[in-house]
Amino acid sequence: MIEIKKQSLSETFSVYFDKRMIKILLLGAISGFPWVLIGSSLSLWLKEDGLSRSTVGWAGLIFAVYAFNYLWAPLIDRIQIPYLTKKIGHRRGWIVLMQILILISLFLWSVIDPSENLALVISVGLLIAIASATQDITVDALRIEQISENEGKSMAAGAAMAVVGWWSGYKLGGVLSLFSADLLENLGFQNYWQLTFLILGILIILMNIGLMFVNETDSIERQINQKENDQLIAGKFQNSNFLTKTITWISGTISGPIISFFKKNGFQIALGILGFVFLFKVGEAFLGRMSIIFYKEIGFSKSDIAIYSKTLGWITTVIFTLLGGLFVIRSGVLKAMFLAGILMASTNLLFSLLAWSGKSEILFAIAVIFDDIAAAFATVAFVAFISLLVDRTYTATQYALLASIGTAGRTTLASSSGALVDWLNGDWGVFFILTAIMVIPSLIILWIIRNKLKINEK
Repeated sequence: MIEIKKQSLSETFSVYFDKRMIKILLLGAISGFPWVLIGSSLSLWLKEDGLSRSTVGWAGLIFAVYAFNYLWAPLIDRIQIPYLTKKIGHRRGWIVLMQILILISLFLWSVIDPSENLALVISVGLLIAIASATQDITVDALRIEQISENEGKSMAAGAAMAVVGWWSGYKLGGVLSLFSADLLENLGFQNYWQLTFLILGILIILMNIGLMFVNETDSIERQINQKENDQLIAGKFQNSNFLTKTITWISGTISGPIISFFKKNGFQIALGILGFVFLFKVGEAFLGRMSIIFYKEIGFSKSDIAIYSKTLGWITTVIFTLLGGLFVIRSGVLKAMFLAGILMASTNLLFSLLAWSGKSEILFAIAVIFDDIAAAFATVAFVAFISLLVDRTYTATQYALLASIGTAGRTTLASSSGALVDWLNGDWGVFFILTAIMVIPSLIILWIIRNKLKINEK
């Protein structure tokens, strides 16, 4: 692994003033916002409508869509959207189309009662998840392509800004949804959540206006490399017809990125990378899925949660994500990954103290602050890590593959979080201890493969 040349702190921090970072910030916000819709907003909506913790937890299975978006990533890389692609560009055309689907979904939610039609509510949530997971493929590719391949320092800074943007979209959506729901409920509206979803639609429209200021350039080199790969596959067939052309196209788009990944890293190291990516954030996901239910059960109001968990948490996240980006640039992504894992495990234990002490605004604030510090370091290191691993010939597909595997661990395993709390008879303290232990296997895998990873951090 190449040694990183040390710079002064001011020289390192100056990379954040690149105008491309503002565009990456917006792309992150567009990506993060839908998570609050199918995460805390949906969870609290179902909980306040009388559904059980287990039901709320299992409803989170819709997040599993993010674990499989790599399957259609090659299609998004090649298929053009009629009218939109020609008018606003290939990447932006896909993003706008998915945003329109999310807007339609919010309108549908605004006219549904979950107690009477839970299946339809979950189905619409699934549509939001599919649209969000699909736009993430394009958002991540567009974000990486804002920076050239030989700008390792800018890539790490871009990862930090993407994370700041993601959490900004997530936290801003959370604050808006919780305050709106609380206000509408206090005003006497029984359908306060349904009205809140209409208000959230306004934020989506504003984000799309900002998207038009993000430049998009076509990658001729990427298209040439993909065509060369298609020609190699086509050469295996004696005849050229519709069937062989279809097989060639499918094989090239699916097998190319996978073969490239395993060829670059070697079979065993590649499997180690995938195992680490799958397990790294499982504990954080277990905590995150049930956190808003936990806050509610120990006596905090929606406004309390909005202030401490969303507003205060957002400020903390922004500051420490930027600092985390500096740490990655100066110390290297691997050291950052180990530190992040230790921080995540340690901060989860603070929620055990909160559970055992009962309602305490001071402990609540401390737990939220340190949890967001850990999440900030973990996410920026993780995004930089997988961004450095991808082959630019298959940017969208390989990044989607790695991100999806990481999401698979967080969503498929964490969907049982509510059932785990019920199995523990509501013992939140023990639950949070278990979430802290969950990070250990991933760090063991990373330690084993650390010296054989082929990443360029210069």
